[in-house]
Amino acid sequence: MSTPVEAPSPKQRGRRTAKVTGAVGPLGIGVATLWLSIIVLLPLAALATEAFSEGFGGFWDAVTAPNALATLRITVTVSIVVALINAVMGTLIAWVLVRDEFPGKKIVNALIDLPFALPTIVASIVLLALYGPQSPIGIQLNATQPGLVVALAFVTLPFVVRSVQPVLIEADREVEEAAASLGADNFTTFRTVVLPTLAPAILGGVGLAFARAIGEYGSIVLIGGNIPGQTQVASQYIQQQIEIDRPVNAAAVSVALLLIAFVALFVLRLVANRGRVREENDA
Repeated sequence: MSTPVEAPSPKQRGRRTAKVTGAVGPLGIGVATLWLSIIVLLPLAALATEAFSEGFGGFWDAVTAPNALATLRITVTVSIVVALINAVMGTLIAWVLVRDEFPGKKIVNALIDLPFALPTIVASIVLLALYGPQSPIGIQLNATQPGLVVALAFVTLPFVVRSVQPVLIEADREVEEAAASLGADNFTTFRTVVLPTLAPAILGGVGLAFARAIGEYGSIVLIGGNIPGQTQVASQYIQQQIEIDRPVNAAAVSVALLLIAFVALFVLRLVANRGRVREENDA
């Protein structure tokens, strides 16, 4: 004789049908919005107000001044070079840390985050001692654009590595093994199977590295040389304008940097999202 099954009580039914949404509600949204406004929006508004205090004409004159254009050109060019280098080397380092085993791997993995913890001025001192006039290895890069590239590559490398690592860890190795079993070599497998999966993470890391590079100051302040038209980057130009009591010029170039960073991040994120959607559709 079968035992009758008791119908669940209303309380039990309610417990079963309840869903955890993770929403914080109006109070959480209000707190987040307030904090975002205080930390981000208000400073940006103050900066924009200062930049346009003499009207759009004053802003345009400040941004298009020969020295301002030269420093923006140098900053963007060097930052693009650094981002491209880190796209390759950061991906390679992430691959080695995830796929290979070697003595001291944990130490190397910890060293990747060193630029986050190390004061950037210390990095500039170290790089000047290594690549300055008294270089122990005979390579002198101070007051040169390659010196800027080395300094900025040092402080921005972790962005790409830490963006790519989690994706590599979660990547489906069976797809790679299937490609290899069908006769694909390592390069073909990486290009057709692995790279499309990593592309959004690589682009995200590259965008963060580029945005950090165009605003960097501490790591290049000593090794860069601050030579107008040659090695002076935007952050040094902004400081110079503040020192000679031209806050409008400093604010205008700062707004230009913000716009460049925003456009770069927006475009890279758009491309990454399209690639992710295309990959999901193909799957």
